Amino acid sequence: MIRNLRELYQYRGLLLSLTQRELKARYRNSVLGFLWTFLNPTLQMVVYSLLFTVYMRQKIESYTYFVFVGLLPWIWFSTSLLAGASSISDRRDLLTKVRFPAQVLPATIIATNLINYLLSLPLMVLLGVFQGRYPTWHIVAFPVVLLTQLCVTMALVYLVSALNVTFRDLQQIIGNLLTMWFFVTPVFYMANTIPPEFHTLLVLGNPMAVMTTSYQAIFYEHRLPDPGPLALWMAISLVLLWVATNIFERRREEFAEFV
Repeated sequence: MIRNLRELYQYRGLLLSLTQRELKARYRNSVLGFLWTFLNPTLQMVVYSLLFTVYMRQKIESYTYFVFVGLLPWIWFSTSLLAGASSISDRRDLLTKVRFPAQVLPATIIATNLINYLLSLPLMVLLGVFQGRYPTWHIVAFPVVLLTQLCVTMALVYLVSALNVTFRDLQQIIGNLLTMWFFVTPVFYMANTIPPEFHTLLVLGNPMAVMTTSYQAIFYEHRLPDPGPLALWMAISLVLLWVATNIFERRREEFAEFV
């Protein structure tokens, strides 16, 4: 894991260049261009807010803001995992070059979606201000939650990107799993509405539930997130990242052959 992080730092210029290229290519030739960074999560928020305030009414104050707080980190996670699965298998043009650092490719996907997430945060804050929920000093905990989610995302993306090289069905499986994962993550309902007998499995056992409730605590409930679940998943994510990077390293020599 240390070697992988050291090499990412060593090739930070390449990582930055590929991230910039990915950001430019994402909305190339579209009329609205980079505005889709804000419009995509906004449109999703509007749809889910209409669904759960008109058709399946939720008795949650400032519900639109509540949904937005949980939806943005989920979009970062899900798009990184889905696109990251094919980040190696789709880049034969780069992998066949001499000594190209393959670990940069999954990192590029994660960094691109992280930037989109961070750029969407001002829009979330403005929505909160419009609904009377101003940021408080509890945002000091935000970097801790962000770092924890980054470690979880990196671990899973490195793992699935390495496995997808030889098992191409994995990307389709992940797409379906993410749909189910989304609905068991408390994005448009509060975690305390989950029956107690399922709380351990669906909240503590779900890293994105821990991330979502932590962001909700900071921005919506104006309190510090529960330290126990965050510390637990930070420890688990470091172990997962160590396992994932080891698997990635062992399979790296085979990438050019299989892609």
